[in-house]
Parts: sequence; structure tokens; C-alpha cells
Amino acid sequence: MDFEPSPEQRLLRDTLRAFVNERIRPVAQEWEASGRYPEEIVAGMAEMGLFGLTVPEEYGGMAADMVSLAIVFEELSRGWMGIAGIIGSHSLSCWMISRYGTDEQKSAYLPDLAAGARRTGIGLTEPGAGSDLQGIATTARRDGDSYVINGAKTWITNARHADPLPVLVKTDPSARPAHAGMSVLLVDAGTPGFEVVRDLPKLGYRGPETCELLLDDVRVPASRLLGGTEGRGLQQVLAALETGRINVAARAVGVAQEAYDQALRYSGQREAFGQKISGFQAVQLKLADMAIKLQAARLMTYWAAAKADAGQRTDLESGMAKVYASEVAQECAFDAMQVHGGYGYSREFTVERLYRDAPLMIIGEGTNDILRTVIARALTTGRGAVG
Repeated sequence: MDFEPSPEQRLLRDTLRAFVNERIRPVAQEWEASGRYPEEIVAGMAEMGLFGLTVPEEYGGMAADMVSLAIVFEELSRGWMGIAGIIGSHSLSCWMISRYGTDEQKSAYLPDLAAGARRTGIGLTEPGAGSDLQGIATTARRDGDSYVINGAKTWITNARHADPLPVLVKTDPSARPAHAGMSVLLVDAGTPGFEVVRDLPKLGYRGPETCELLLDDVRVPASRLLGGTEGRGLQQVLAALETGRINVAARAVGVAQEAYDQALRYSGQREAFGQKISGFQAVQLKLADMAIKLQAARLMTYWAAAKADAGQRTDLESGMAKVYASEVAQECAFDAMQVHGGYGYSREFTVERLYRDAPLMIIGEGTNDILRTVIARALTTGRGAVG
């Protein structure tokens, strides 16, 4: 059992850390506060090949292992979690197209997606269906050589830049069970009837756009049915979300690491009652607890990633990692704010942003309450075990 990254993974981590320190940290506070889209940072990530993380090498991608993917999202999130979101849903969608797409679909999309010439996301959530994906109302009716899509999606990251956007639909709304009638269609940007209605205002997770979409008689060629077979959509999406939860867990580790670093640094500088506050036992206990939880979250996340790299099913492991790491991120962000005292409540200090960003990881990619039921089901059915 090896808990150390490989030389290649260490090089990737060091390269990303330098990129974050040089290109992201100097502008994160200002751009996040103003809502400015980070085009320059996106261009830098494209130059580094980060948009090809989950794309096979034959299509110009990195074909990165899952531990390396976790390292990427952890390092980016230490600088600005919103930046990680830009390649988060993109990487999930690329993984899904790479795994399930037809040869034609892979050739048409993956080279440009790997280069960052195209970007993508994934259209799952609806106004009336979030965690309950089988409850979606968006339909796609077959009409000759096309499908005609009608419905709405919400909370879609990269919606304004996605080309294509994989959209989960019901190709057979009467199917029972419901998942037997669900499919994924690849919708090209600019398709008539496909409209981004608005950007949603958010507490945190600023940088990437998060939008509401309307699909009104959107006609998509039948050749854009992911994998070419109806009724496979939910399985395709759920498999992709297992890798997505590793990505979210790694983002949470990055936020927790930054919160700990900020608290440790500030406690060594701030003086009260004639001494550094790092000398006070109350502060020391917070720092120790943050460090313990942080390292446990990191090890759990890399454990899930290593399981995925071994080709094993990871719904249990990725769910555990996502639940634990996301809650640690929120706890560490709050503890760091307390260490900073009144300054922690100021937008001039990084910990205020971390405190606003942390809840997203608890809610996104399957809420933690839902994931606890997934974990329990795996345990009680004998599909997973602890120990």
C-alpha cells in the first residue's frame, strides 16, 4: 500500500501549484468579487492540456489516471474553487463521451474538447428534479432521422460555453422502470430552440457560469444519441458521476487545505495579549483538528481514486470521499474564519471566500444526504464493505 504520489504525479502537482500561484492567486479575490469570467486563466489551462484530462491520447488528451485528476482539482481549488468548476463538468462529460460515445461521436468532438477549442458540461438537473434524476420531465421525441427535445434544465455549469452539451432526456416517458426510457443526446451550441435563459446568482462558486436552459423543439440528429442506443442514459450518467464525486471530493480537499494554510499563517502573525495567537491552546486545538480532518479527507479521496484506477466500481468509495471531504471543507473554512476573528468576515481575506465556496461540495454531485443512502444501500446489500 503506497500513499506517496509517483514522480509523474509530483511533477504534475508542482506544475499546477506554480500555475495557481502565478496566474490564479493574484487575481482570484478581485475577479471573484466582480463576477469577471476568467478567460485568461481558461486559456492557460488549455495550453497546459487540462481540458483533455479524461480524453484518450488517440484523440489528443492526457488520459490521466484518477489520482492525477484528483491532484489537479485539489491544486486548482486551493487557488480558486470556481476555476476547478470550469474543467469539472467538462472532464465528466468528456469521460462519458470517451467511454460510451460511438466512433463518429468521439472523432467529431473529443479532439477539440481535449484542446479546449470546445468546452462542455452536462445537462441533468431540472427545476423539479435534482437528486431524483428519474423524475426529469425533459423529453425527446423521435421524428425521422432526428429527435425533438422539449424541456428545461437548471444549475448547468459551462452552459454558455458548452458545445456540445450532453442532455439527459426521456426518449420513452412511459417506460417502467423510468430509467429504461432515458437517454443522453449531444446538443450542439447554436441549435435553434436551445436557449440559455439566465445566469443564476450564487453565494459562492463564482467564475464559471451556472445557468437555466430552455429547450423548445430542439431538433438534434439521431446520430447524436450517445452510444447510439436508447435507454442507456441514466446508467451512462451515474457511471460518470462516480468519477465526478472524486473530482468534487478533491476540490473540497483543496478548499480545506487552503483554509488550514490561511489559519496557520495568520495565527503565526497575529498577536494578542503580548504573544502570537498560535501560542493559545484554543487556537492550537483548532489547528490540530483541521490538520487531522484534512489529511483524513485527502487519503479517503485518493483511496477512491486509486480504486477507480484499478477498474473497480467506486460508488461506495467515491460517495464516502465526497461526503467526508465536503463536510471537512466546510468545518475547516469555518474554523479558519474563527482563527481570523473579525478579519475572517471581511472580503479582503481569502477565508471569507472559502466559507462561501465550501457548501457547494456538500450540495453538488449528489447531496450528502442522498449519498449517505447510497452508501448504506451498498453496505446493507453486501456490495460494499468496511474493514
